[in-house]
Amino acid sequence: MVESKKIMWMLKKDLLVLWRHKPRLFSIFLFPILMIALFGYGMGGSIDNLPVVVVKQSSGPITDQTLSAIKGLDLYDVKDIITDPDKAKDMVKNGQVKAAIILPTDYEDMSSSQSKAVTIYVDSSDQMATQTLVPTTQALFTQISTRMGLAKIQTTTAQSGVNSTLSPINYQSITSSINFEIVKQYGDIKYIDFLVPAIIAMTVMMGAMMSMGESLAGERERGELARLFMTPTSVSTVVGGKIMSRLVIQTATALVLIGAAIALFGITINGSMLLTIFLLILTALCFVGFGIMVSARVSTQEDYVQMVMPFTMPQMFISGVFYPLETMPWIFQKIAYISPLTYANDALRGVMLKGLTIGDIWVDVAVLLGFTGLFFMMGVIRFNRDI
Repeated sequence: MVESKKIMWMLKKDLLVLWRHKPRLFSIFLFPILMIALFGYGMGGSIDNLPVVVVKQSSGPITDQTLSAIKGLDLYDVKDIITDPDKAKDMVKNGQVKAAIILPTDYEDMSSSQSKAVTIYVDSSDQMATQTLVPTTQALFTQISTRMGLAKIQTTTAQSGVNSTLSPINYQSITSSINFEIVKQYGDIKYIDFLVPAIIAMTVMMGAMMSMGESLAGERERGELARLFMTPTSVSTVVGGKIMSRLVIQTATALVLIGAAIALFGITINGSMLLTIFLLILTALCFVGFGIMVSARVSTQEDYVQMVMPFTMPQMFISGVFYPLETMPWIFQKIAYISPLTYANDALRGVMLKGLTIGDIWVDVAVLLGFTGLFFMMGVIRFNRDI
């Protein structure tokens, strides 16, 4: 027979336990809100404000109208208007912009029968941004080409006269005023190529952080850490041992993932394999440090999981794993720059897709090292061997 008073007592007891564990209570309510917001804005958002540079090699009304049309589209965030095509290409290569739109030197010449070659030089390593930029820019210049062609037809008709005995006007060649050219800096990048480096980094993050819950918080809950500390063992020795074991396991997991991606999907690593392995080790070390920092003060594995989930899952959405940061509201884009996974993704994509060297990704490496040092320092300082 069901005893309602005892059921209510058990409910009250569980609610009191939850109330006493404030991090767990906070996570229960915060986590669903974060996930629905990030998932909705990410998957349901549109790609806007992609940084581009425009190369203007002539001056006149047509150029001015073209620049106004480019600035009028929400897709573009025009960072600069310059005159040097090589500088624009370097800006794309250095990651300052996603694409360079290069207008030719004869862009204002309406008398020429030759089509004008407008070039978009695009960072194809960001596959989703490329898929949006190229067709939109092509459609824009198709409209501009049509307007230029109509203007040329009017000019040609006025000059030839209605009863002119000159040869017939080739309207088709006149309306094809712009020849749109696409130059993909890193060739054709498939979505799987774009996805794999970030999936590897995300897997390392999830594996490192979740395993630390079992390794420290779980052992503390089962009393194994207390028995270990009864021996003449220092905190630094315990932490060092946990670091080494997690590091070996997570690096091995990442290497297996790379091997599987190469075998199954034909992924190629354009940069150094040694540098790729170094980045994997650094990423694993960074998130192991985060796990130690969180588990330093919690007494149960459940508390640990509830505390790390609001950090791990949102990073999958705000760090550019599945889609560009530009799909997110500006506030989430800013938050992405305090996420270690953002820098791990950027560095691994730079090496694996672009063939960059350590000198090209030193900022990402420095930030990851900084996060790693901060996490370990806080973890060791806050580590409580008594709870």
